[in-house]
Amino acid sequence: MPAAHAADWTVFIGTYTRGTSKGIYAARFDDKTGKLTSLGLAAGTSNPSFLALHPNQRFLYAANENAQGTVSAFAIDATTGRLKLLSIVSSKGSGPCHVELDRSGQFLFAANYNSGSVAVFPVRENGTLGEASKSVQHSGSSANPQRQEGPHAHSANIAPDNRFVLVLDLGLDQIMAYSRQLNIGATTKMDPGSGPRHMAFRADGKFAYVLSELTSTVTAFHYDGRTGTLDELQTVSTLPASYSGPRSGAEIAIHPSGKFLYASNRGYDSIALFRIDPDKGTLTAAGHIPTQGKTPRNFAIDPTGAFLLAANQDSGTIVEFRIDQKTGALAPTGIGLQVPFPVSIVFAPARR
Repeated sequence: MPAAHAADWTVFIGTYTRGTSKGIYAARFDDKTGKLTSLGLAAGTSNPSFLALHPNQRFLYAANENAQGTVSAFAIDATTGRLKLLSIVSSKGSGPCHVELDRSGQFLFAANYNSGSVAVFPVRENGTLGEASKSVQHSGSSANPQRQEGPHAHSANIAPDNRFVLVLDLGLDQIMAYSRQLNIGATTKMDPGSGPRHMAFRADGKFAYVLSELTSTVTAFHYDGRTGTLDELQTVSTLPASYSGPRSGAEIAIHPSGKFLYASNRGYDSIALFRIDPDKGTLTAAGHIPTQGKTPRNFAIDPTGAFLLAANQDSGTIVEFRIDQKTGALAPTGIGLQVPFPVSIVFAPARR
């Protein structure tokens, strides 16, 4: 997303609608000062566990993570931060947990975790979604009998050149490269029991990084945009060597500068920092920063690259950090929000 000239952004926060949570919440964010001002509930909707912004920045989409999965489309009021429901369609599966649009904004992809399937939807000019034009059901299992008894598609990731969508299946320990029409191409196998979850590409498309949930590791790959093939470079832990408690990797993101990579740890309740070698694409561990809350799920870097917001799901907090532009280190600003069960964060330009 290009940085806006104005300092104001709207932060949209997807939640699990448990307890007092009612849907998607919003806050005003000033990228000059880091000030966050709650705008309250932006839209009532069930379990909007992952959000995605349209490339034209006028529409927002949510995966409604329910047994009968749906995907919701909203129009953004850039002045008030309110969302207007435009359409709801079936996700063609159970438990959709990730949505992403292609670079043109013409297609939306949804990963259905429970059923282990992926679907593609046409996006109309008015932001509404058509019914799925195609869905693909995965099959198989892997090494962990509790978590990998069957397929669990966890994310659908558009490559920077917009040619392939790479679907990470936690249940199969595989990454499938599909065309935007969901025709299968290359398949990359991960280590048995690793559980690939989320993915981040470097902006130039040369390198890709996969966060594995079950082993709390990041694997660096060289990416071949012609074929969708991934060649492994290294795998590194997101946890200190001395840590032996519960582990569960959640989110991964690259700083806009391309110099730093971040990954969140549930259980250890922290964000791991890595430096990226500009030529080799390999990672060097550079520390862990506590998220000052319980069970950090998603986090998001603001479009200017100055701040990071971490969503602590089980403590109901959004905690803000300032990013050191030279080292990538995170320093808490003391600014935050109370939001029930936050699990996804998206920045969109705001108007006064």
